[in-house]
Amino acid sequence: MTDPLIPPKRKDPLVVTRAGHVSPTLRSRSATAMAARAGMGRFVLQVCDDCAKATYPQRDRCPFCWGTLSWQDQPNGAVIEAETTIRSSIDLFFKEHLPWRIGSARLDAGPMATVHLHGDVARGDRVRLELKLDRAGNPALFAMPERETPHMADDPQLRVFTAHPKFRRVLVTDGRSEIGQAVAEALLKAGAKTVFLGNADPLMRYPGQEQIEAIPGIEPVHLSLTDTRSIETLAGQLGGRVEIVVNTARFTRQGGVGFGGHLSNLQSGLDLEVTGLMRLAQGFAPALSARSDDGDRSAAALVDIASIYGLTGKAGYAGSSATAAARLSLMASLRGEMAQTGIRVMSVLTGPIEDGWHQNVPPPKTTSAQIARAVVTALEQGQETICADEVAKDVLARWLQDPILTIREENK
Repeated sequence: MTDPLIPPKRKDPLVVTRAGHVSPTLRSRSATAMAARAGMGRFVLQVCDDCAKATYPQRDRCPFCWGTLSWQDQPNGAVIEAETTIRSSIDLFFKEHLPWRIGSARLDAGPMATVHLHGDVARGDRVRLELKLDRAGNPALFAMPERETPHMADDPQLRVFTAHPKFRRVLVTDGRSEIGQAVAEALLKAGAKTVFLGNADPLMRYPGQEQIEAIPGIEPVHLSLTDTRSIETLAGQLGGRVEIVVNTARFTRQGGVGFGGHLSNLQSGLDLEVTGLMRLAQGFAPALSARSDDGDRSAAALVDIASIYGLTGKAGYAGSSATAAARLSLMASLRGEMAQTGIRVMSVLTGPIEDGWHQNVPPPKTTSAQIARAVVTALEQGQETICADEVAKDVLARWLQDPILTIREENK
């Protein structure tokens, strides 16, 4: 049984912080392709188009008939046939995390694979495999108990592959919005120690302020993503204390490109959502990276919430779609940078939000509770990209299958 995680002790300021090493980067295009699918929470293997046999690890050709391989979702059951514990390593990352358990698993899909082992898994056990990303963004198979066990999420090896919020301190950038408040409450319920709740204008009251600030664990802070000095000041105060940053800032207005749109709305949206995201990253990314492997206090992730229409555009919401597209682009670039330091960069994609700016959009629409659940799930699973609702899932699935057609469909 996994030992329950205990709250980390106050750190001695005289102790040197452990350097955040990561595993070697990907060496093949097929491994990168597997990582892309793992980042969306899929369990995939390569299957031969000719002989229909699944194979692992990643290859460029089928090892049985030399046929062409394609990625397909597969059953994730397996049986552990052997296990071993690594107690010595020259790898800089694993050297700091020994002992480390690995094993050989016979997958229901056919192949034999080397997998990382949860502490509650032993030889002969039937397990549930999950395709996860390590700190450097490499895909890896992780063997989980087939059924829930006590304190399962507290396993030390599993936490290396996730950004679980338990006992971590989180900054939520916009506490004035319903989304920001829902995310803050969900993080506390998931075990977060403290949620620093951003407020761009402390002199102005906002709906729900008294209730959210009265919750134990919530600490209001002054933070405006349109003000570089505000971010720099807060980063100086909290950079050494925050382990997760969740950006909930949004600026949604109706309007097209040639008809009904206002340049002032587009400029305001770009300043808050795009330039603001870059200000936030420049303020907190260095501090997060410096503490990416600091034991139980390790910094873990930067999360951004953006519209799925950043992939396709959306007639009637051209400005909001454009800012979402820019946010997704910035997050993709930041993900590549942070992979060198071990910090996870995650995007939560949403459909139309249930708010005043989408009154004329027919349901279904995304609620704040759905977005909050998606943020927590992404952190608990270590998932790079997650859809908060069925609309976002549908658009993403169609876009992955045929991007040009989906763009047409969403802009009729």
